[in-house]
Amino acid sequence: MAKIVTYNVNGIRAAMKKDWMEWLKSVDPDIVCIQETKAHKEQLDLQVFEEAGYHTYWFSAEKKGYSSVAIFSKTKPDHIEYGCGIEKYDAEGRIIRADYGDFSVLSCYFPSGTSGDERQAFKMEFLADFQTYINELKKTRPNLLVSGDVNICHTEIDIHNPVRNKDTSGFKPEEREWVSQFLDSGFIDSFRHLNKEPHNYTWWSYRAGARKKNLGWRIDYHLITNSLEDKLKRSVILADAVHSDHCPSLIELDLKV
Repeated sequence: MAKIVTYNVNGIRAAMKKDWMEWLKSVDPDIVCIQETKAHKEQLDLQVFEEAGYHTYWFSAEKKGYSSVAIFSKTKPDHIEYGCGIEKYDAEGRIIRADYGDFSVLSCYFPSGTSGDERQAFKMEFLADFQTYINELKKTRPNLLVSGDVNICHTEIDIHNPVRNKDTSGFKPEEREWVSQFLDSGFIDSFRHLNKEPHNYTWWSYRAGARKKNLGWRIDYHLITNSLEDKLKRSVILADAVHSDHCPSLIELDLKV
């Protein structure tokens, strides 16, 4: 059984000051997909992760302290692919992939469009290009787990106030439609596949006590190809972890990695 966690840590150095390593050891996942490390590996003491049993792979933005993704793995992957081959996204450190046999895990940090029209347009370009990239990747790597911060709530059940937020970046109709068509292209939203309950979120604003009131958004996902449906055993949100404005999500697949 492979236990895989995705976590937007909103700065790994900040998270580690909040006992993130102790939390990681207690959960003990086989693979950790991290987003927004906001760090280059030379800014960290990698021995800490090695002592916890992990090989670590980092794909950082050119700009210091921005974006950046990583994969930690108990087992050494057969191959690591850094980036998606599209310069404007790779410069921002948004995608890293680990291959294990015929199974691949991607740690992804999708752009946010909240800072204005220019970044919203960039986000929509990314979504279109990501679909093309995944379509191509599936030809050689058909068993995929796309983990990470997608920065989109898919349906009304995934956001605390769908009416007020209907035109907000992260819940715009065209973004939600993209998630629908991505799933239709051959993917399963593992959490919703197993859990139809409302009020399950993975991100809360730091403002107005949103987390305490559970006024959140579900924007972090484990998306699996349809080929892995029979391998899906568990998919849960770990809302008690408080190292970030996001919380981690965990998936268990009946696979050996």
